[in-house]
Amino acid sequence: MARVCGRLRKGAAIVAAVGALGLPIAAGAVWGAVRGAEEGEPVTVAVPHMPSSTWPSVGETPVLGPDVQRQLDAAVQGIMREVHVPGVTVGLWTPGKGSYVRSFGVADKDNGRPMAPDLRMRIGSETKTFTVTALLQLADRGRVGLDDPIGKYVDGVPGGNRITLRQLAGMRSGLFDYADDEAFFRALTSDPRRSLTPREVLDHSFKHPVLFPPGRRFDYSNTNLVLLGLVVEKVGGLPLGEFIQRNILHPAGLDHTGFPVDASFPDPHARGYTDQTAGGKVEDATDWNPSWAWAAGAMISDLRDLRVWARTVATGTLPDGTVLIRPALQRQRLIASPTSAPGVGYGLGIFDVQGWIGHNGSLPGYECLTVYLPPARTTLVVLLNTDIRHDGQQPSAIFGEAITKIATPGHVLSLPARPSAG
Repeated sequence: MARVCGRLRKGAAIVAAVGALGLPIAAGAVWGAVRGAEEGEPVTVAVPHMPSSTWPSVGETPVLGPDVQRQLDAAVQGIMREVHVPGVTVGLWTPGKGSYVRSFGVADKDNGRPMAPDLRMRIGSETKTFTVTALLQLADRGRVGLDDPIGKYVDGVPGGNRITLRQLAGMRSGLFDYADDEAFFRALTSDPRRSLTPREVLDHSFKHPVLFPPGRRFDYSNTNLVLLGLVVEKVGGLPLGEFIQRNILHPAGLDHTGFPVDASFPDPHARGYTDQTAGGKVEDATDWNPSWAWAAGAMISDLRDLRVWARTVATGTLPDGTVLIRPALQRQRLIASPTSAPGVGYGLGIFDVQGWIGHNGSLPGYECLTVYLPPARTTLVVLLNTDIRHDGQQPSAIFGEAITKIATPGHVLSLPARPSAG
């Protein structure tokens, strides 16, 4: 639970600039209003995807040979020293160009157990990609409409008759983020092992006025995803974690990914360290209860599964070639509306940063970055066991930029730091 200006740090980086949970729940102050919109007028603006002719060819992506691997080793280890990261695992894969999989540092500062690629980690706002995928599956089946108002499914939402499911998934609802509420921060940091229900966290949001008319601009809010989780449960007829397990994890073969119902953490896993504490001191957050993050950031995964998921969520296609999300709906998902950060767009529960499609996540003690670059078919996953920021920037974002400068110089994944909590 990160404390910034007395509030939880928002975790994604694009939010770091997009997405941190910012206890910030993952997934940043990045957002500006869309120009040209009249006050109160819902606006949908797409950032056109770059034509294929402007993408670098796979041939322009460096081979991940010994020289490049040495450069990556030096960059990753240098960041670890500068940012004081206990442990990190990096996976980078480009078909025909090789792969790079490395773990550095320790998974447990007390006993020196080394970080390893097979360790499970909390993935924070990467959870949002699973929750929105579940919603899109229901839309695919005609069970919900993306332009339905949230008030059709959940009572008591401020402005719920005007805010659509699409606006919630695209972070354009205007609802206050409960993770920014002072009382929520105090309650959570005073007892981080307590269990919180979705309705309890929503109460912290709904006591605040709506920030702007729905559709007016982008503003990253974990409240949006908790509401979508409730929609999935109501319409899907199953607890959210079970719906995701049956309809997403099992078909995709993600055997090491799960949605915990409490603070349980399957072995093997890394210990996680945070300064999002009541007193601001660094603590071990491994066994803190992620229930407060729920549909916005409670899930657990590992390097192998996130490698598979990066391509799956970016393409809407399962590893066996079957469809996860029908192509027409997947195209809607990838329409990236602008944020105030250059080169950064946000679709439906997914970002587009200089061509990289995916999400990042930050939960007290852990961060991840899971992205896919379609033209090169390159996948990048970064997992680390701290969320402690460096000069206001999330460490996962620092790693992502340094790695892509070397591996995909035509598409550097730059996630600007948010100047305030978020």
